[in-house]
Amino acid sequence: MAVAEISETRQYLTFKLMDEVFAVDVEKVREILEFTSITKVPQTPEYMRGVINLRGSVVPVMDMRLKFGLPESEKTVNTCIIVVEVSYEDGIVIIGALADSVQEVFELEPEQIEPPPHIGAKISPNIILGMGKSDGQFIMILDIDKIFNCDELNLTEEMIMDAA
Repeated sequence: MAVAEISETRQYLTFKLMDEVFAVDVEKVREILEFTSITKVPQTPEYMRGVINLRGSVVPVMDMRLKFGLPESEKTVNTCIIVVEVSYEDGIVIIGALADSVQEVFELEPEQIEPPPHIGAKISPNIILGMGKSDGQFIMILDIDKIFNCDELNLTEEMIMDAA
C-alpha cells in the first residue's frame, strides 16, 4: 500500500527504536507483550532473536533494531514485543517485533501522511508507507508486510516447525 492508497483515517501504533519513532497500522497488531525470555534458535540471522511461547504457539521474535541496521537493543523496563500479523503468500505469519518501547495509538488522516523520503533514509523507502506528523515530530509508517522478504518468512516457518 502506498501513500496514494491510504484513503481513510487509520489508527497507528507508535514505537521507538533508539531515537526514531515508527508506526504500524493497528489492524496488523495482535498484542503487545512485556519482554520475556527468548529461546535462541541456532543458525539463524542475528536479528532473528529466537522464539517465544505465546499461549502454546511458537512465535519467532525479530530484533527490529538489528533488522534496520541499528545497534542491538538494550533491554530496559520499556522493552517490549509487538506481536504482528504479516501477510505471506495465501496466509498470515505471526511475528514478534522487539522494540525499545511502545508510545501510543493515534489516528492520521490521509492528508497528514507524506510520501517517504528517498534521500538519507537509514531504512529502505520501499518498506515505508509514508511519513506522518504528530506533535511536530515525523513518524515513519512501516509496511509490515514488506519488512520481511519471502526467504526470511520461509526461515521463520522453519524455526516454528523446528521449535514445535
